[in-house]
Parts: sequence; C-alpha cells; structure tokens
Amino acid sequence: ALGAIWDAAAWPALPRAIEAADAIGGLWLDALKMTIVPLVFALIVSGVMSTANAAASGRITARSILLFAILLPAGAAFAAVVAPLLLTLWPIPPQSAAALVAAAPAAETIIEAAAGPYSFLRAFVAPNVIAAAAQGAMLAIAVFALLFGFAATRLGGERRAVLATFFDAVVETMLGIVGWVLVVGPIGVFALAFVVGARTGFDSLGAFGHYVAIISLTLALLTLVTYPLAVWGGGVRLAAFARAMIPAQSVAIGTQSSLASLPAMIEAAGGPLALPPRVVGITLPLAVSLFRLTSPAGNLAVAIYIAGLYGIDLSIWQLAAGILVAAIVSVSAVGIASAVTF
Repeated sequence: ALGAIWDAAAWPALPRAIEAADAIGGLWLDALKMTIVPLVFALIVSGVMSTANAAASGRITARSILLFAILLPAGAAFAAVVAPLLLTLWPIPPQSAAALVAAAPAAETIIEAAAGPYSFLRAFVAPNVIAAAAQGAMLAIAVFALLFGFAATRLGGERRAVLATFFDAVVETMLGIVGWVLVVGPIGVFALAFVVGARTGFDSLGAFGHYVAIISLTLALLTLVTYPLAVWGGGVRLAAFARAMIPAQSVAIGTQSSLASLPAMIEAAGGPLALPPRVVGITLPLAVSLFRLTSPAGNLAVAIYIAGLYGIDLSIWQLAAGILVAAIVSVSAVGIASAVTF
C-alpha cells in the first residue's frame, strides 16, 4: 500500500527508495534460498532413514507408510488436474498479471523442462549432482537424496547411526539459519512488497487476491474429496469423526503445525472415537512426521499458478515431475508451521 500510494503521488525520491528496497528484499530472499538445496537434501535423507527404521518395526507402521506413499502423490495429482481447471474457469485478471510480471525481477537462470516421456526419464538422474544443485533441478536432487537415503539404510548399525545423526544435525543447522533469516522477515517482506506496490500501483492487488482464492479453493476441494477416506474401513461414522476432530482442527488452524495438533488428535482418537491405543500410538505420531496431504497439493498448485501468471503451458511430463517432487519433499518436511520451510 505504501509503495502504491507513493507511486500515485509521484514522490520524487521513489526511484531511489525502490532501488534500496529491491536490494534489501533481494538480500533477504537470497539468504533464504541459499539453504534450500542442503536443507531439502538432508531432510529427504533423514526422512528416508527414519521411515525405513519405522517400517521395519511392525505391520501397522508398514501399512501406514504404504498408505501415505499412495495418498501423497494422489493429492498432488488432484492439484495437477484441479488447479489448471480452476484457472481455465476463472482466469488470472490480465491487467493484474501483466503488472505483476512486469514488476518481477528478470529470471537469472532458465532450466530446460522435460518436454516428453524420454526427456522426463532423463530428468530423473543428474550426471553431475553439483551442477543439478546449482541449477535448482529439484527432481534430480530429490531422486539422488532418495537413493542416498535408501543406500544408507543398508549400512551397518554404527555407521548408519553416525550418518543419520549427521544429517539430522545438518537439518537442525539449516533450520537454525532459516530461523535467523526469519527474525528479519518483516523487513525483507516489507521491502519486497514495497517494490511491487511502487512498480505496479494498485493493479497487482487483483492478482494477489485471485492467487489466494485459487490455492485455497484447490486445497478446500481436496479436503472435501478426501475427508470421507479418513473413516473408510474403520467402523467410525463420518459425523462422529468430524465432531471428534473439531478440537484438533482448531489447534491446526491456530498454529498451522501438525506437531502442535498431535496431543489433541491423540485425545480425540482415544476418547470419543475409542480407537485401539496400539494403533493410535503408532499411526498418529507417524502421520504428523510423514503425512501432510495438502502439502504436495498446495506446493504444486502454487507452481501451476506461477506458470499461468507467465503464460507457460505445462506439459503432462512437467506436471508428472512436479507431482513426484512435491510428494517426495512433503514426506521429509518438518511438522512445524509451514511458513518456516515453505
């Protein structure tokens, strides 16, 4: 709002203010971006190793992990179908989109996307992992991290434990850096938003509102479609489940954290729903660690929206790559408020 008002008032010093704010916002954003590759790699390796250890501990655990492995890509695939459909039915406001794109900094790197089935297969493996990391080729990085994690689970007990401890430490270290950067987040976000407002005036507000509506609608539809699956085959009525989950969902809305919601979920599952303690004690902690159904769908919907903003038509192979990356990364995400690692 401040940037748009000063733009409308034709403040003489606005160009210098934009230059300064652009530098401050860009510096803050780069500080976050520098943690992405090591954080994602360490999270995936750590997640694979802990999941493999958990799966070996019992039948209930293995069945839960198998169900998560099916539903997470399915949720991303839902977004891959619904988000483009919503954008077709309710297109991005052209004037707002043009203003927002014009205000955005020029892309520094253009990555060739998979155009067909064979190019898509080649995108799975990076001949040079360092180069893939430098280019931000997340599919190749995620696949390498998966293979690395699975290979690490085959090591002897002591060496496997050392490696698991190392990557857990890397995750905590990267999150520590992210925490420091987020301390000055209000300054960085203010600077970035000021530049957009000053360069576009109030024209970009329509695109921002449209973006929030499309992403929220995609996730709301996913929730409505999948909600009945929560009671499928469990002998619990949907209405009873919905009533029992109100406290846990209230905590979730307030904190945006799956870990913070765990105590309320355990209380509801063991109390009103009367589920077996051995099932609750294994499945729910595992779920808040590995299973966030809306995470891959939300991340992919955001990428689809940005593609729409720039007029990029995504091929089925690009969407397939997005589904895989979104599902893999969601498994390894931490169960704290998503604003920290989004």
